[in-house]
Amino acid sequence: MTTSLNLVDVPALSDRQSPAGPCEDCCSLARGPLDVDDAQRSAERFKALADPMRLRLLSHVAAQGCDAVCACDLTEELGISQSTVSHHMKKLVDAGLLIREQRGKWAHYTVVPEAFAALRGLLELG
Repeated sequence: MTTSLNLVDVPALSDRQSPAGPCEDCCSLARGPLDVDDAQRSAERFKALADPMRLRLLSHVAAQGCDAVCACDLTEELGISQSTVSHHMKKLVDAGLLIREQRGKWAHYTVVPEAFAALRGLLELG
């Protein structure tokens, strides 16, 4: 069975409203346009986040809150090799999303909350 969309049922763009009010208020960046440096930094962070394995690794680190996570725990947890963990974690560190601390032979990682606050602020429409 197929259904068709009746265009009469779709509200015109000018008729749509956000929970905050009319449409003209819903599509502006809360902080205004980005300068060149902020745009470059944000693009690097989004690029680092645009990989499914990096998102999974990051989610495991972020799930620990403020506690550091040993790279040794991520290999078994995600079923990937140490070299793959190191490769992806380096990208996240280079993007400023994680901090790496060497403890003996293993690297430990923590989240940089300020980096995520900056990305959240960039995506906030108001």
